[in-house]
Amino acid sequence: MRRDDGHHAAQAEFRRRLVARERLLGTFLKSSSPHPTEILAEAGFDFVVVDVEHAPFGPGDIDLLMLAARAARLASLVRVTDMSGILTALDCGAAGVLVPHVDSPEKLQAVVSACRYDEGTRGFSNSPRAGRYGTLGFREHIRLADASLSILAMIEDPEALDRLDAIFAVPGLTGAFIGRGDLSARLGASSTSDPPVVAAVDRIADAARRYDVPLLAHIGSASDPDVTYLTGAGVSAYIVASDQGLLRQAATAQRRVFDEG
Repeated sequence: MRRDDGHHAAQAEFRRRLVARERLLGTFLKSSSPHPTEILAEAGFDFVVVDVEHAPFGPGDIDLLMLAARAARLASLVRVTDMSGILTALDCGAAGVLVPHVDSPEKLQAVVSACRYDEGTRGFSNSPRAGRYGTLGFREHIRLADASLSILAMIEDPEALDRLDAIFAVPGLTGAFIGRGDLSARLGASSTSDPPVVAAVDRIADAARRYDVPLLAHIGSASDPDVTYLTGAGVSAYIVASDQGLLRQAATAQRRVFDEG
């Protein structure tokens, strides 16, 4: 008797909840240890994102973190650095990819193609974790992989703002991440609350509503005052800080309590 495929179930459940605009909480992983993933799952987080773009991860690290996520039945995505990292992330069992600097429909079309088997160019293998080491048959693996995958585009460049309709119209896009940090840097803003950044967020939110695209955003903490504004703009999934950032916040709070005691 075939065992229940909890791996694809966790992936598909994340995608379903994101598309349904359920309120989701995740964080970036910047540490190669599997322990933060297990702890975050126990704490009730909905997903994690392995941050290959801004942390020193190699293929072996990604593989280990995907294993931890599978054991915890927690959806784990990978923020890739470029197109070459997509196949590794998916073969290791990622629930999807978060792709930086999607500034044109052509780039997004290339990403979607690289992620998908049917009507795409993803190289086939059912021998890695994603295919349950060959347990899944040829068509079954293709069907489950394509059906449960989440493709998330990071909108974080001024150039993307004038192409939002074309970008969001690309078939296969699951959701969009509002990259307020990079937008702030590129627009010369001093913070994410500066008027040019707020205007950019509003443009992204308006386009997302037109094309029914779920939105994600990063926040420093769950008590961030921007949460109310972002939720009103249509954001339903939040990436709070990172595993390192959460550790720093908790450690700083404990130090403060100890010193005041």
